[in-house]
Amino acid sequence: MQLKIRFLLVLLGFSFMTFSQEVELSPKAQISIITCGPGQELYSTFGHSAFRLQDPVLGIDVVYNYGTFNFNTPNFYMKFARGKLLYSLSRQKFEDFLWTYEMENRWVQEQLLNLDTIETKALFAFLETNYKPENRDYQYDFFYNNCSSKIRDVLNAVYGDRVTYFDGHLIQRYTFRQLIHQSLVTNSWSAFGIDLALGSVIDKKATPNEHMFLPIYVMDQMANTNLNQEPIVKRERSIMEFESLDPYTYFLLTPFFWVLALMVFALVITYIDYKNNSRSRWLDFFLSFSTGITGLLIIFLWFFTDHTATAGNLNILWAFPLNIVTCFYLARTKPLPQWMQKYFVLITVLLIITQLVWLIGIQIFSPLITPLLVLLVVRYFFLIHWSKRNIKK
Repeated sequence: MQLKIRFLLVLLGFSFMTFSQEVELSPKAQISIITCGPGQELYSTFGHSAFRLQDPVLGIDVVYNYGTFNFNTPNFYMKFARGKLLYSLSRQKFEDFLWTYEMENRWVQEQLLNLDTIETKALFAFLETNYKPENRDYQYDFFYNNCSSKIRDVLNAVYGDRVTYFDGHLIQRYTFRQLIHQSLVTNSWSAFGIDLALGSVIDKKATPNEHMFLPIYVMDQMANTNLNQEPIVKRERSIMEFESLDPYTYFLLTPFFWVLALMVFALVITYIDYKNNSRSRWLDFFLSFSTGITGLLIIFLWFFTDHTATAGNLNILWAFPLNIVTCFYLARTKPLPQWMQKYFVLITVLLIITQLVWLIGIQIFSPLITPLLVLLVVRYFFLIHWSKRNIKK
């Protein structure tokens, strides 16, 4: 008996290994959309979407996952930073896929698609063709070409105009930035970094289809989508349920605390400088260097990468790149050149423009930078006042 069981296991393993070859699905085969809840790490914050194929007759239960990439890719981090990292369609056993989410305490929902045998085979054939080594890689884009938007794109490619999307489930339409922040804690380093790196292009309202770059909106949209004038979802079920816990971070470890502390400290130093008609060179160097290096990073992401979401980043108004040059003038003991007085006026004007851009809504900045903007305005006004008294014309 044990020998028979081992033989069957070997056959099952062999059938799975040769799965990439042509397979004729049985009439019992069915395909579903899997939606996974958010995780604790930044890369998993927004959840995940994938296709699941089950055929009990052939013993197949696999997941087609468009959200995988190879850490061993040459120049991995540089390609990731420049938006040139290729993502791939992977195929794995469902139990292996599910194990990861069980270990991370993330909920998993399944929506069984209302497909007949021909439609099931057509979708399976498309996924298998996509899984071929020459086809599986694609250029990832967080908003327009990711694991979740691929669900929509695949259904459109396979079924064309027979798929009809309704948007009655959307109470209102959000901008891309608002959609991102639905999954983020505002006073977190991840939210702070994202708002700093992404530009004004994400402050436009997303269309109903564009909402589907997030897995939760894919799941909601599928419940409001027809195929051949019938609901595309036959039924829904919960595979794993975990309560989503609100992440807690000590306030002393949050970005707002450190920005606020920097503001208070620098304002005190500025007051002392004003009373003594002195200038703390180390403070001016630090503020100028840090904003300058931030501005250079913004330029890099805007002009030297393939990321579409980093374009038009008006954080560059307050994180002015030329500060990386002037910081060295501010650090030395020699008298400042005359042109520095006009430069102080320029960067002060840019700060005022930053406030107007924010107020009008051209770009929404992180609220966490408010103390920083207050600090910079006060310090720059002080430098204008100080330069009038100490820079000889």
